Amino acid sequence: MESFGDKLRAWILAALVHLGVVALLFAGLLWTTTTRPLSLPGPIIEAELVGISAAPKAAAPRPSRPAPAKPATPAPEPPKPPEPKPQPPSQVQNQDRIEREKVAEMAQQKAEDAKRAEEERHRQEQVLLDQQQREERERAKQLAQIRAEREAADKKLKLEKQKLEQLRDLAKAKPAPAQPVPEAEQAKSGTNGNDDSLQAQYFAAIQNAVTDNWLRPDSAQPGLRCMLRIVQIPGGDVIGVQLLNPCNADPLTRASIEQAVKRAAPLPYKGYEKAFQRQIDFNFTYDG
Repeated sequence: MESFGDKLRAWILAALVHLGVVALLFAGLLWTTTTRPLSLPGPIIEAELVGISAAPKAAAPRPSRPAPAKPATPAPEPPKPPEPKPQPPSQVQNQDRIEREKVAEMAQQKAEDAKRAEEERHRQEQVLLDQQQREERERAKQLAQIRAEREAADKKLKLEKQKLEQLRDLAKAKPAPAQPVPEAEQAKSGTNGNDDSLQAQYFAAIQNAVTDNWLRPDSAQPGLRCMLRIVQIPGGDVIGVQLLNPCNADPLTRASIEQAVKRAAPLPYKGYEKAFQRQIDFNFTYDG
């Protein structure tokens, strides 16, 4: 498009050209001389034409007028510089429209990129939140399971104590012949030691059954020694289990030993009917 500077420069050039033309006209007027009429010296002669027909009288000569001065030929105007062709309005509008569309497209692209980044951030936060919630639910489930197992064990232990008290009451009402309770070491050496009696074999079978069903926790350390008391009924069904002192096991290991006795039930009975005892005490050991 034509700028204001271009228009001003064209206007100044046009003014200079017109001033030059006016100056040339003024100079031509100053140098032009006036033309005077031709006159001869002597008197004026008057004559009459004599003849058949008289000639008309000569008219008196009119004073000659000075010839008008010819105007000076104006100098040719210098050629004007070609003015820049104005850009068609439609092309300018199209260019502006294209630029506006590019700016709008770039702004829309930035907005879409920012929206995608925000959505990705929200998605990652949601994934972390879901993972934390799953872990919390899993921990709560494990705690609830442990609590339920402890409550069930306490309830069962309480019931077994009640049964034991009932059996004791029955035993007091009808006393049974006293039977010696062998030591835990003697029971353990049932088949490998010197004691080869049915009683020793019976104690060793029960101890092996409990040991084989023991799920050792990570907190159990070598050198474990706990006195274990089992109360059962004919057939090997366990109605009571209790850890007595001395016992150097932590609470979790104590619970695992009690669970081992319950998993081993019914305890060995067939073939050991003559050696059966309602209450058995033996030393539960673990040396790694």
